Amino acid sequence: MMNPILEQMTKQFEQLVSGPARSFAALNINHMEALVSNQVELSKNYSDLGFKQLRAALDIKSADDVQSYFQNQQTVAQELSERVKADAEKVVSLNRKYAEEAQALGQESVQAAAKASGQSK
Repeated sequence: MMNPILEQMTKQFEQLVSGPARSFAALNINHMEALVSNQVELSKNYSDLGFKQLRAALDIKSADDVQSYFQNQQTVAQELSERVKADAEKVVSLNRKYAEEAQALGQESVQAAAKASGQSK
């Protein structure tokens, strides 16, 4: 059985140190997981696009096929440009969300510390 002082110290430590640290660690893990998941998806998408272009190049059998292939490259480049922009915006969005959540956790920790400081007087 704990004595009341030790119990109070344990509660304050949980409130002020280990609780916020655990919350921040969970936030970091979730953010890393989202970034890695996004990266895996992007790798697959860009690989698929590259292999599709390689297969299209293998299908070239005539001068008309060459002309058609190179005309299609302009469309592919435009689509790729749009995809890269959208992918970058997604990463920025993930990072913005992470920053907002980290800031909120920091504010909660400061408020909890201020409250605990006021109670201990």
